Amino acid sequence: MLTIHHLGKSQSERIVWLCEKLGLPYELKCYARDPVTILAPPEYKALHPAGTAPVIADGDVVLAESGAVVEYILAKYGAGRLALGPEHPDFATYLYWFHFSNGNLQPNMGRNMVLRRLDLAPDNAVVRAMKGRLDHALAMLETRLGEAEYLAGPFTAADVMTVFSLTTMRIFMPLDLAPYPNILAYLQRIGGREGYRRAMAKGDPDLVPLLT
Repeated sequence: MLTIHHLGKSQSERIVWLCEKLGLPYELKCYARDPVTILAPPEYKALHPAGTAPVIADGDVVLAESGAVVEYILAKYGAGRLALGPEHPDFATYLYWFHFSNGNLQPNMGRNMVLRRLDLAPDNAVVRAMKGRLDHALAMLETRLGEAEYLAGPFTAADVMTVFSLTTMRIFMPLDLAPYPNILAYLQRIGGREGYRRAMAKGDPDLVPLLT
């Protein structure tokens, strides 16, 4: 059986959601962040050399990095669900949006978060450049979600990978989504999905998902 080591308010929520959606049996072990540093506790960091969330265990396999974990679970237990294969006409679209969050949106949010904490002037050249990159990433999402109900067309693991950045990540990097009505409508659709609701209730029961 899979063991999901879930760090509260982290990207490991993706893995809980994925397993709930697939109906896979799993053991959930939850860890709280340090109340002062907001970092993972030592026992979580000891699970894998990366020291970051998520981490899963599957027999002798211990795996980190959310994209790798999602691909591993889909390949081993997905039975073709939540992924589009090479024969599908939207395969390339699926691949692009699957990797978009961790390759584009999430890093840009992280950079902007750090710059905010440095309290630099708004007209600082680096601040302007990084804000521009984040705005561009959000604009791309807004456009796509005006074309399709979900990122690859049907609901897929691309959505599982992306929603954290638009919701829980905003605890650490506040972001006004009012200028993006398609993204907000998308988050409402996500919030109505039973698998997502079960996952958030199990992994972060004290957190109200940021769907607005």
